[in-house]
Formats: sequence, structure tokens, C-alpha cells
Amino acid sequence: MYFHAVTCFIKLLRNKSGLLLLQLPLLTVLLTANATFTKAQQFGGNPPSIKWKQVNTPAAKVIFPAGLDSEGIRVADIVQRMNRAIQPTIGYKQKQISILLQNQTTISNAYVGLAPFRSEFYLTPEQNNFELGSLPWTDQLAIHEFRHVQQYNNFNVGLSHAFRIIFGEGGQALANDAAIPDWFFEGDAVFNETHVSEQGRGRLPYFLNGYRALWAAGKDYSWMKLRNGSYQDFTPDWYPTGYMMVAYGREKYGDDFWRKVTKDAAAYKGLFYPLRKAIKKYSGEDFIKFRTNALGYFRQQFKNDQSNTSFNNSITKHTHFIASQEFPAYVNDHTVIYMKSTYDHIPMFVINNNGQEKKISVRSISLDNYFAYRDGKIVYASYRPDLRWNYRDYSELYLLDVKTGKERRITYRSKYFAPDFSNDGKRLIAVQVGPSGKSELHVLSAFTGKLIAVVPNPENLFFTYPKFYNDEQLISAVRNKEGKMSLAMIAVNTGKVKYLLPYAYQPIGFPVIKKDTVYFSATSGISDRLFAVVPANGKLLALKTDNTSNRYEPAVAENKLAWVQLTAFGYQLNQVDKSTIKWEEVDAGKIPGDLSDFNVSALKRDSSTNLLSSITDKPLTVTKYHKSYHLFNFHSLIPYFNDPNYTFSLTGENVLNTFQSQLSFTYNRNEGYKDIGFNAVYGALFPYLYGGADYTIDRRGLYKGNNIYWNETTVHAGLQFPLSLSSGKQATAIDFGSDINYSSTNFQSPYNTMFKDQHYTYLNNYITFSNRSQQAKKNIYPRLGQTVTLNYKSAISNIDAQQFLVNGTFYFPGLFINHNLVINLAHQQHNKGNVISFSNNLPFSRGYTAENLYDMNKAGVNYHFPITYPDAGIANTVYFLRIRGNMFYDYTHATDFYSNGSQFKGNFRSTGAEVFFDTQWFNELPVTFGIRYSYLIDRDIFDGTGHNRIEIVLPVTLF
Repeated sequence: MYFHAVTCFIKLLRNKSGLLLLQLPLLTVLLTANATFTKAQQFGGNPPSIKWKQVNTPAAKVIFPAGLDSEGIRVADIVQRMNRAIQPTIGYKQKQISILLQNQTTISNAYVGLAPFRSEFYLTPEQNNFELGSLPWTDQLAIHEFRHVQQYNNFNVGLSHAFRIIFGEGGQALANDAAIPDWFFEGDAVFNETHVSEQGRGRLPYFLNGYRALWAAGKDYSWMKLRNGSYQDFTPDWYPTGYMMVAYGREKYGDDFWRKVTKDAAAYKGLFYPLRKAIKKYSGEDFIKFRTNALGYFRQQFKNDQSNTSFNNSITKHTHFIASQEFPAYVNDHTVIYMKSTYDHIPMFVINNNGQEKKISVRSISLDNYFAYRDGKIVYASYRPDLRWNYRDYSELYLLDVKTGKERRITYRSKYFAPDFSNDGKRLIAVQVGPSGKSELHVLSAFTGKLIAVVPNPENLFFTYPKFYNDEQLISAVRNKEGKMSLAMIAVNTGKVKYLLPYAYQPIGFPVIKKDTVYFSATSGISDRLFAVVPANGKLLALKTDNTSNRYEPAVAENKLAWVQLTAFGYQLNQVDKSTIKWEEVDAGKIPGDLSDFNVSALKRDSSTNLLSSITDKPLTVTKYHKSYHLFNFHSLIPYFNDPNYTFSLTGENVLNTFQSQLSFTYNRNEGYKDIGFNAVYGALFPYLYGGADYTIDRRGLYKGNNIYWNETTVHAGLQFPLSLSSGKQATAIDFGSDINYSSTNFQSPYNTMFKDQHYTYLNNYITFSNRSQQAKKNIYPRLGQTVTLNYKSAISNIDAQQFLVNGTFYFPGLFINHNLVINLAHQQHNKGNVISFSNNLPFSRGYTAENLYDMNKAGVNYHFPITYPDAGIANTVYFLRIRGNMFYDYTHATDFYSNGSQFKGNFRSTGAEVFFDTQWFNELPVTFGIRYSYLIDRDIFDGTGHNRIEIVLPVTLF
């Protein structure tokens, strides 16, 4: 699961100052997904023109766009066969899941999640063959993602099952994620993909690069640091961590070890730290010893790795992350261009002349760091989302002038990857992967981006990193339909292929050509090494080395050879004189050393080993999938207790993610009223259509010393247009819409004889514009950014009521890197004697009690800055990544009118400081909280409790 569906019970309440105040209700609410998972699901992401089909099997319902029948059937076949074979290692429970195949996006990813129970496969493969392997992409996703389906099906036990009974799928998700860490979810799935195939990430040296880099540099980080990451140092993510833990467990304690461990953990046997207790129960090792032995089992295999610190003689054991330098391209022996990225600065192209770096230009938003250089020009692919449909995006080519730093877009609404120049610089070759999934090589004009020719692909190969060998022939690392790889020479006019290497499951990539020789990286045993081949005679050479460190992205000049290697300080560029290196000829013209199991014999010891190769496509029935199917797919009961309101919401979402619905009940303890509500939004059309209704019983008020009671009915409906204007270096969006709201008040007997029933209707019109530059890892906010919101509410019935709000926040660089000056300006005004009491959305001066006054104007100045990066935690519960501060000054001027018609004018000024803690809880959940001190320069006339205020706050995300 490339996105992990972490869910939690947490309630955030927005206060009148625009910040989120931390509440401590009796039971906080459900379903706040982590940031990466939120990006995975896209509401209303597909255009309505897509027609959907399905293949229905007991294990999975595979849903796909018309025309992808073969991919849908293939996924269903794999799932059926694999499901039975691997159940003994995780459990035998089975509930059908819906799997959606998304073919409009250029992103390579997938997820499985509860609430609702579904999976989505994003069908465009990556160009990098080392990172995820070279298996057919739908096969890779099926053998990895369906393991998550089995996990969720079998983790519905004990206390997790009780949570599901009470709170639905969201309750199980909460209980599962609290009991079983993300490293197991992903490590187990990676083990499965490796076990049932002849490849899988568990056999790829690239997959373990991060840990090998740390071990080679002597970096022995704490478990909490490895689990939670760092703003200062490079740390691997939970995928390789989990794989090593799972592989060690199965290797030493049997194939059913984790089935027993996770069953006990999901059931909460032992209640607190259930997974650790289960590991102790079934292995006899406490968790600390277990994880130490697991990582040590793999570390021992890389004892010959050498720390490469030649790029910087000042490197010590305590040096933090420096920078990544990727995809070098020589201008001459003394000058090299590469992509540079740091934790402080966004990725940029730099030119290095004899050790002196000079910035060329910031790179536009991209999915990877690849680029190509020729004769003063750089070409690369930039990511651009569709205007409206979030599942449809593009990979467009940009041409950058190295001398001027100016760039221009040369293809529009394209899906091009890995472009490169012809030898004369007049043409480009690029890989296109369209919605059909077919890989093509396109020859383009390097000046206009116009298509010149499509290279025939009679063998249906998948192309990666193509290069011009000469005017008539291309070189590309290619994958066949089995997922094996070769290096191929391809005729531009006919598509005829000459294979320079025999097909194998060893990944190949990053070819570069110098004169008549092709240099490239390929997997050889436990390492990714550099090789060279001469197409004219087929002679294969390997770079001779005395250690097992991995080498990628070669670059060749007349007298220099360069490559990139992952270190504990980033991807580092290594340059050597050709005269100092040695090449050894490889016998039989074959990459030596098969893929390694890294001494994990458990990968090959049961009947499901290499199951994928035996699966043949069987005919399955394909039928139409109706878009209206199961629209009201209620999956979770969400409690929201924030005294005096106690709410339960039944939440639903259909499988296509085009219709969301919520049925709610609220009890107010103060008044004793009951509210029943229903809200829904439909996102399959160009505008979102939304609406809802609430009926409130027994509202109560005081009149002349006696209680009076009434009922309220509110109905609303509207349109919303969420548009993305992002392109190039900027992320830009505009969101506008309008809704109509009707409210009716009906007094109960006998009060209906004393008071006249009231009703009114008003329009709510809004528009929000946001624009920001890219952010580096340590940037608190973007260096430049703007968000502006306009909101106008106006009655359209026989009453007079209006309210207008404009609110803008503007982000600027501070005095130092990672500092930000943030300015907020706002104005809100309603008409005199408003019959409707509209909500107050002005970000009032901090510390004051805010009221909705006639005319309010606010200016605020903030200065945000990092204080320290502790990289320290407490008892595997909370880990402190960063502590940062903010100094602020707020000024609000308000005007209002008393009941006698006299005017009130007042200033509300405050100043103070905030300290925020960026943390991870339970080694998984990112939470930012803070403390604010406000000094009220003016009297708080609405709550006279002095001039000093201390609050606990949660900061609002920018966009």
C-alpha cells in the first residue's frame, strides 16, 4: 500500500481567530487521515464521460474504465489465485473489496483503506526500474495491495471487532492502526510481493539503500528517530523497516508467526502495546531485542559497504543531511550540471565549474528529478493537474536555457516522461504512457514540442529512459510483458529491436551514451553496479570495485566518469578520472549475479513461492458498472462530543467517490434541543452539487422570566466549482460557488399565540484564490504565497440582511532561510439591524472575545521561525521533530451601533508569542500543537478578565 490509511479519533474546533483550539472532549471524533492518504483519495476526480465496467469475483470486484478489460481481468485473476494460496500466513477471513483502476493520472501509486472499504490502483508505471521493480505494473499492484485487503479482513477481531460493531469501518480502522504499526502493514505487503513473484522489492538492492547508507556511515539512530524521521538527517521510511522486521520474523519463527502475532494484537490481548506483547509471546524475545536482531540480520550482509565521504572532507559522524545531487550531465571535463535539493531549498538546477556551484533555475513542479542536457539547453517533464478533474493530470515538457535561466513549456496536456535530445539538439525522444497503458516512443521537435514521429512498438515493450544512439537508432531500458528487462537498440523508423542483453528480472536503467558506448546501471546480486556495452560488438564491461555500494545515473565526459550514490547525507555525486578506474569484461554478455534473497529462505519455502508466474488469464465475465450503484454507502458512525453538543454522524461515500452523505443527530445539553440533519454532495459533474436539511426540536429561550420553545427547519443547496490552475513553479487554485439557505422558526403551543413564526432565505456566495511557491522540507510556509477569500451573504426574502467579508493572508521570506513574514488583512461588514445573525468569520485579534460587529477591519503581522530540532521522544509515545516560534501583532478596529442609535468605536490590539511543537504520536500520527501568550493592549470589553491570555492551539494548515 503506497498510501497508508492511518485513521484517528481527534477533534479540531476552529475558533474566531482563525486558529484551531485543542479541545478535550469525552470522546473525540473519528477519521482524520494522515496527509499522504488524504492526497490519495480524490473526490469527484473523474470526468463523467468515463464509462465503467466490472469483473465480479468473491474476493474482489474490479472496476475499470471501458477499454481496460484485459487489465481488469488480469487483476481479478491474480487476486483469485493469490487469495487462497497466501491465506495461511495472515488468516482465512474474506470480505469482497472494490478495486478501482484509475488510468487518467500520471502518478504511480495505490492504496487500500477502510471507511469505505476500497482500493484504487493508479496505472501509470514509473520510469525508475530500481525503485519499485520491473514487473507489469498491474501485477505489482495486485500482489502488494491485495495483501492489505487480507490484513484488514483478518484484523477484524476482538476489541477491533467491537469498535467496528459500534463505529463501523472507521472504528476498525482506528483500532487496527492503534494496535498494528504501519511498518507491519507495508513490510508484510512487500514480503508478499517478493514471495509470490520472481522479483519484488525484497530482492532489490535499491529498496535497502537507505539503511545501507546509514550503516556505512556509522549512523546508529534510535528506534523512534527511524520511525518518525527528522528535519535534520536522512532516515528511511517504514517500508524497508517493516520488510526487515517481517522477513526476520518469518525466517526465524515460521510462516505463521505474524498471523498469530497480528491476530492477538488486533484483538488487543494484553490491551496496552499488544503487538509488542504478542511478539514476546510467540518469539520469546522482547521487542527491543527482536527489532535489534531483525535489522542486524540484514546489516551483517552489507558489512563490506564503504562510507563514501570523498565528496566532502569535513564529513563527521555527526554531520547532518547536506544535499542530494542527481542526474549529472557533463558540459565538459570541468563543468557538470545536476539537480540539487536540500531540506532548506526547493529543487534547482545548478552548474558546477571546478567545484564552484551556481544556480541556474528552480525546477518546476515535477514527479521526479530526471532531466537531460544538450548544448546549453535542459529538457524535463513537469507535473500539471487538470483544471477540474483531480484524477486526470499531465506530464508536460519544459525547455530551459542554461545561460539565461528562462524556461518555456513546449508540450501541452501531454503525458511524456524521460525526455532526451538528439545528438544535434533538434529533436527530442520521450516516453508517452496514455490512458490505454500502452508505452510509446515519440520523436518531437526540440523547439516547438510538435510530434514528428511515433516509433513502432510491435513487441509491446515498456520503454524507460530512451536515448538517441545516432540519428536512426535509439537506446532504451525495456520491460517485456513478463516484467523481465533488457537493454535494447531500436530503429526509429521501423521499431525493429536489437537486444544488447538477454532478458532477466534484474532491473536496468539510466543509460547514457558516449561515442559508441552505452553506460548504464543494473542489479548484480546485492548491489546495483555500473556497466558499459558496445553495441557494435556486444562486449559487456563492469566497473571494477572493491565494495558493494550502489551506483546510479552515470555521466561521461572525455576524461571523466561520474555517478550518483545514496549516502547518509543525501544522493552524492562522485567524479573520477577515467584513467584511474578499471573495467572488467563480463563473460557471456550477461549481467552477473542473479537477484538476491538477502539470505531470507522463507521467500522460497512454501507452495505460493513465485505463484505469479503460474497465473494465466482466464476468461471472466465483464459487465457494466452503474455509476449509481450503492450511492448511500454508509460505513462509519462518527461521535463528536464537544460539550454542550453531543453528535453522532452516520457517514457514507460510494465506491466511485462521487457521492458523500451524512446523517446526523445532535443533543444540546444546555437547551435540551435535538437536531436531526442530512447533508450530501455529488461530485461527478463539473460543479459539485450539494445540499442538506436540519430539523431542530425544542429550541429554548428566556422571555420575561419564562422559557419559550420553538422548532427550527433549515434547508440549503448549492453549486461549487473547485478549479486547479497550477502550472510550472506555482501551485494555484480557485474555488467559488453559491448556495441558497432557507430557515424557518415555528413556535410551539402555547407560544405560537404570542410570537409570529419566522422564515427567511439568503444567498451565500464565495470565492477563494490561493497561490504558492513550492516548499522545501524545513520551510514552515512557502517563501511566497497568497490566499484571498471573498464571501457575500444576502437575504432574498422580505427582510434586509447582508454581510461581506474579505480575508487575505500573504506569505513572504523572513530574514533567514525557513523564516516567514506572514501578513493578514481582513474586512467584514454587515448592514445595520441585521435580521439574520450571520456567523462571524473575521480572524479577530488574538486573545479577545470576538463579537460580530457592524464594521470590522483587521491587520495582523506574524514572524515565524524555527527554534530547534530536538529529534527526541518519550516512551514511544510522542516524538519532537521541531519546535518553532511566532511573534505576532494584531490590530482590529470595530464600529457598531447601540440600540439607542449611538455609535460605538473600539480598537482591539494584541501582541504576543506562540511556540509550536511539530510532533509524531505513537510513531505514526503527525500532530502539531502549541502554546500562545497574548497581551491585550486594549480592554476586552466582551470578557473583562485582564490583559493576559494563555491558550493551547493547533495551527491551521495553509491550503
